[in-house]
Amino acid sequence: MTALLEVDRVSAGYGDVPALIDVSLTLEHGATVAVIGANGAGKSTLLRALTGLLTPTSGTIRLRGTDITHVPTHRRVAAGIAMAPEGRRLFANLTVEDNLRVAARAGRPGPWTLPTVFALFPLVEQRRDRRALHLSGGEQQAVAISRALLANPSVLLLDEVSLGLAPVVVHQLYQALPQVLAAGTAVLLVEQDVRQALDVADHVHCLLEGRTALTGRPADLTREAIAGAYFGL
Repeated sequence: MTALLEVDRVSAGYGDVPALIDVSLTLEHGATVAVIGANGAGKSTLLRALTGLLTPTSGTIRLRGTDITHVPTHRRVAAGIAMAPEGRRLFANLTVEDNLRVAARAGRPGPWTLPTVFALFPLVEQRRDRRALHLSGGEQQAVAISRALLANPSVLLLDEVSLGLAPVVVHQLYQALPQVLAAGTAVLLVEQDVRQALDVADHVHCLLEGRTALTGRPADLTREAIAGAYFGL
Protein backbone atom coordinates (compact mmCIF):
# COMPACT_ATOMS: atom_id res chain seq x y z
CA MET A 1 0.00 0.00 0.00
CA THR A 2 1.30 3.45 -0.95
CA ALA A 3 2.10 5.69 2.02
CA LEU A 4 -0.17 8.66 2.51
CA LEU A 5 2.65 11.21 2.74
CA GLU A 6 6.32 10.70 1.88
CA VAL A 7 9.15 13.13 2.45
CA ASP A 8 12.15 11.82 0.52
CA ARG A 9 15.59 13.38 1.20
CA VAL A 10 14.18 16.90 1.33
CA SER A 11 16.44 19.91 1.85
CA ALA A 12 15.24 23.50 2.16
CA GLY A 13 16.44 26.83 3.43
CA TYR A 14 16.34 30.60 3.24
CA GLY A 15 18.70 32.14 0.71
CA ASP A 16 22.08 30.52 1.22
CA VAL A 17 21.20 29.32 4.73
CA PRO A 18 20.18 25.63 4.85
CA ALA A 19 17.51 24.87 7.47
CA LEU A 20 16.51 21.34 6.47
CA ILE A 21 19.06 18.84 5.16
CA ASP A 22 18.25 15.49 3.55
CA VAL A 23 15.21 14.74 5.73
CA SER A 24 13.03 11.71 5.01
CA LEU A 25 9.88 10.55 6.80
CA THR A 26 6.66 8.70 6.06
CA LEU A 27 3.11 9.22 7.32
CA GLU A 28 0.81 6.23 6.92
CA HIS A 29 -2.98 6.28 6.73
CA GLY A 30 -4.53 6.66 10.19
CA ALA A 31 -1.19 7.29 11.92
CA THR A 32 0.33 10.06 14.01
CA VAL A 33 3.92 11.16 13.46
CA ALA A 34 5.49 13.61 15.89
CA VAL A 35 8.40 15.80 14.82
CA ILE A 36 10.36 17.02 17.82
CA GLY A 37 13.43 19.19 18.28
CA ALA A 38 14.70 22.35 19.90
CA ASN A 39 14.20 25.85 18.50
CA GLY A 40 15.99 26.14 15.17
CA ALA A 41 15.98 22.39 14.55
CA GLY A 42 14.10 22.74 11.24
CA LYS A 43 10.59 21.80 12.34
CA SER A 44 8.87 24.91 11.01
CA THR A 45 10.85 24.70 7.77
CA LEU A 46 9.59 21.15 7.29
CA LEU A 47 5.97 22.29 7.70
CA ARG A 48 6.51 25.19 5.30
CA ALA A 49 7.84 22.73 2.74
CA LEU A 50 4.88 20.40 3.26
CA THR A 51 2.34 23.19 2.82
CA GLY A 52 4.04 24.69 -0.23
CA LEU A 53 5.05 27.93 1.50
CA LEU A 54 8.69 27.02 0.88
CA THR A 55 10.05 25.17 -2.15
CA PRO A 56 12.66 22.50 -1.33
CA THR A 57 16.09 22.91 -2.86
CA SER A 58 16.25 19.14 -3.36
CA GLY A 59 14.25 16.01 -2.61
CA THR A 60 10.65 15.00 -3.21
CA ILE A 61 7.32 15.27 -1.35
CA ARG A 62 4.61 12.81 -2.35
CA LEU A 63 0.95 12.65 -1.39
CA ARG A 64 -0.59 9.22 -2.10
CA GLY A 65 2.31 8.53 -4.44
CA THR A 66 1.90 11.76 -6.44
CA ASP A 67 4.78 14.23 -6.51
CA ILE A 68 3.57 17.53 -4.99
CA THR A 69 7.01 19.08 -4.40
CA HIS A 70 6.24 22.07 -6.63
CA VAL A 71 2.45 22.15 -6.26
CA PRO A 72 1.17 25.50 -4.89
CA THR A 73 -0.39 25.74 -1.44
CA HIS A 74 -4.04 26.11 -2.50
CA ARG A 75 -3.81 22.96 -4.62
CA ARG A 76 -2.30 21.05 -1.69
CA VAL A 77 -5.28 22.06 0.46
CA ALA A 78 -7.61 20.82 -2.27
CA ALA A 79 -5.60 17.58 -2.42
CA GLY A 80 -5.98 17.02 1.32
CA ILE A 81 -3.29 18.84 3.35
CA ALA A 82 -4.34 21.36 6.01
CA MET A 83 -2.49 22.99 8.89
CA ALA A 84 -3.31 24.54 12.25
CA PRO A 85 -0.36 26.97 12.38
CA GLU A 86 1.67 28.17 15.31
CA GLY A 87 0.12 31.40 16.56
CA ARG A 88 -3.37 30.27 15.37
CA ARG A 89 -3.70 33.18 12.88
CA LEU A 90 -7.43 33.61 13.19
CA PHE A 91 -9.36 36.58 11.79
CA ALA A 92 -9.35 38.54 15.03
CA ASN A 93 -12.41 40.71 14.35
CA LEU A 94 -14.57 37.88 13.05
CA THR A 95 -16.63 35.67 15.31
CA VAL A 96 -15.63 32.08 15.90
CA GLU A 97 -18.43 30.86 13.66
CA ASP A 98 -17.47 33.24 10.84
CA ASN A 99 -13.85 32.07 11.06
CA LEU A 100 -15.07 28.51 10.67
CA ARG A 101 -17.52 29.26 7.87
CA VAL A 102 -14.75 30.85 5.81
CA ALA A 103 -12.80 27.59 6.07
CA ALA A 104 -15.84 25.41 5.42
CA ARG A 105 -16.59 27.22 2.15
CA ALA A 106 -13.17 26.36 0.77
CA GLY A 107 -13.06 22.83 2.18
CA ARG A 108 -13.48 19.45 0.53
CA PRO A 109 -16.52 17.23 1.13
CA GLY A 110 -16.06 14.94 4.10
CA PRO A 111 -16.99 14.13 7.69
CA TRP A 112 -16.00 17.49 9.18
CA THR A 113 -18.76 20.09 9.24
CA LEU A 114 -19.72 22.80 11.71
CA PRO A 115 -21.85 20.34 13.74
CA THR A 116 -19.08 17.72 13.89
CA VAL A 117 -16.34 20.15 14.93
CA PHE A 118 -18.72 21.60 17.52
CA ALA A 119 -19.23 18.08 18.83
CA LEU A 120 -15.46 17.56 18.94
CA PHE A 121 -14.86 20.86 20.77
CA PRO A 122 -18.03 21.86 22.70
CA LEU A 123 -16.23 24.95 23.97
CA VAL A 124 -15.90 26.19 20.39
CA GLU A 125 -19.66 25.97 19.95
CA GLN A 126 -20.17 27.81 23.23
CA ARG A 127 -17.95 30.63 21.92
CA ARG A 128 -19.37 30.65 18.39
CA ASP A 129 -20.67 34.25 18.63
CA ARG A 130 -17.53 35.65 20.29
CA ARG A 131 -14.89 37.51 18.31
CA ALA A 132 -11.62 35.62 18.00
CA LEU A 133 -9.58 38.38 19.64
CA HIS A 134 -11.59 37.90 22.85
CA LEU A 135 -10.73 34.20 23.18
CA SER A 136 -8.15 32.67 25.49
CA GLY A 137 -5.10 30.98 24.00
CA GLY A 138 -6.61 27.52 24.46
CA GLU A 139 -9.89 28.58 22.90
CA GLN A 140 -8.06 30.06 19.92
CA GLN A 141 -6.10 26.83 19.48
CA ALA A 142 -9.31 24.76 19.48
CA VAL A 143 -10.77 27.10 16.84
CA ALA A 144 -7.59 26.86 14.74
CA ILE A 145 -7.73 23.05 14.79
CA SER A 146 -11.46 23.12 13.99
CA ARG A 147 -10.79 25.46 11.06
CA ALA A 148 -8.15 23.09 9.67
CA LEU A 149 -10.48 20.09 10.04
CA LEU A 150 -13.20 21.87 8.06
CA ALA A 151 -10.94 21.54 5.01
CA ASN A 152 -11.55 17.80 5.47
CA PRO A 153 -7.87 16.94 5.09
CA SER A 154 -6.39 13.50 4.77
CA VAL A 155 -3.23 14.98 6.36
CA LEU A 156 -3.57 17.36 9.30
CA LEU A 157 -0.45 19.33 10.25
CA LEU A 158 -0.43 20.60 13.84
CA ASP A 159 2.23 23.18 14.65
CA GLU A 160 3.11 23.57 18.35
CA VAL A 161 -0.30 22.74 19.82
CA SER A 162 0.93 23.11 23.39
CA LEU A 163 2.96 26.32 23.01
CA GLY A 164 2.09 28.80 25.74
CA LEU A 165 -0.90 26.85 27.05
CA ALA A 166 -1.60 25.43 30.50
CA PRO A 167 -1.10 21.63 30.77
CA VAL A 168 -4.80 21.05 31.49
CA VAL A 169 -5.73 22.87 28.26
CA VAL A 170 -3.15 20.91 26.26
CA HIS A 171 -4.57 17.68 27.65
CA GLN A 172 -8.08 18.66 26.55
CA LEU A 173 -6.89 19.46 23.03
CA TYR A 174 -5.01 16.19 22.66
CA GLN A 175 -8.02 14.25 23.92
CA ALA A 176 -9.66 15.07 20.59
CA LEU A 177 -6.90 13.36 18.59
CA PRO A 178 -8.36 9.81 18.59
CA GLN A 179 -11.61 11.12 17.10
CA VAL A 180 -9.68 12.95 14.39
CA LEU A 181 -7.82 9.75 13.50
CA ALA A 182 -11.04 7.71 13.60
CA ALA A 183 -12.56 10.05 11.01
CA GLY A 184 -9.79 9.06 8.58
CA THR A 185 -7.33 11.92 9.04
CA ALA A 186 -3.64 11.18 9.62
CA VAL A 187 -1.72 13.66 11.78
CA LEU A 188 1.77 15.07 11.61
CA LEU A 189 2.46 17.22 14.63
CA VAL A 190 5.37 19.45 15.47
CA GLU A 191 5.79 19.58 19.23
CA GLN A 192 8.40 20.87 21.68
CA ASP A 193 6.72 19.03 24.56
CA VAL A 194 8.53 15.71 24.14
CA ARG A 195 6.48 13.88 26.75
CA GLN A 196 3.24 14.86 25.04
CA ALA A 197 4.60 13.85 21.64
CA LEU A 198 5.68 10.43 22.91
CA ASP A 199 2.25 9.87 24.48
CA VAL A 200 0.27 10.34 21.26
CA ALA A 201 2.61 9.41 18.39
CA ASP A 202 2.96 6.13 16.54
CA HIS A 203 6.33 7.31 15.28
CA VAL A 204 8.71 10.05 16.43
CA HIS A 205 11.17 11.97 14.28
CA CYS A 206 13.77 14.14 16.03
CA LEU A 207 15.52 16.94 14.16
CA LEU A 208 18.78 18.57 15.18
CA GLU A 209 20.21 21.51 13.22
CA GLY A 210 18.12 20.58 10.19
CA ARG A 211 19.09 16.91 10.08
CA THR A 212 17.44 13.73 11.31
CA ALA A 213 19.01 12.90 14.66
CA LEU A 214 16.72 10.01 15.68
CA THR A 215 13.62 8.26 14.43
CA GLY A 216 11.54 5.33 15.62
CA ARG A 217 8.53 4.15 17.58
CA PRO A 218 8.26 5.70 21.06
CA ALA A 219 8.28 2.27 22.67
CA ASP A 220 11.64 1.50 21.06
CA LEU A 221 13.39 4.73 22.07
CA THR A 222 15.02 5.24 25.45
CA ARG A 223 14.84 8.53 27.31
CA GLU A 224 18.62 8.81 27.06
CA ALA A 225 18.60 8.33 23.30
CA ILE A 226 15.88 10.94 22.84
CA ALA A 227 17.69 13.44 25.07
CA GLY A 228 20.93 12.87 23.19
CA ALA A 229 19.29 13.39 19.81
CA TYR A 230 17.30 16.43 21.00
CA PHE A 231 20.27 18.26 22.51
CA GLY A 232 23.03 16.83 20.33
CA LEU A 233 24.81 15.15 23.21
